[in-house]
Amino acid sequence: MADKPTLPSEVSARVGFFDHFAEGASHVASRAWFFCFCVLLVVVWAPSILLLKSIDTWQLIINTATTIITFLMVALLQNSQTRSDQAVQHKLNAIADALSDLMADQYPKDARELRAAVGLEERESTSNNVAHEDGAGS
Repeated sequence: MADKPTLPSEVSARVGFFDHFAEGASHVASRAWFFCFCVLLVVVWAPSILLLKSIDTWQLIINTATTIITFLMVALLQNSQTRSDQAVQHKLNAIADALSDLMADQYPKDARELRAAVGLEERESTSNNVAHEDGAGS
């Protein structure tokens, strides 16, 4: 768990290709025009029964298309949501860490309870890091 970033300063600013792609897909899929495009696709598909003459083929086309699109969008949107959740968690950890450091002198018991409640370890404390860098103990 030591290599998992917990504070915003420990999170890499480097974002991979898939993350960029997922973010773009999430941005596109969240727009009203994308929903309108999906509705238009169904409106165009519906009268295609006149061309296909087979209701099974007609249903297979829309079922296959929507299943594939749903499958891919779930993967892309899950990636985007997970990264967003992680970013929020890193920010909350930093806030809880700073608040715990501020409370440490006057309310040490409350500060320990806060750190325990949010899962922050002593090594993550900014005041402890500064004390260790200065060569002083806590």
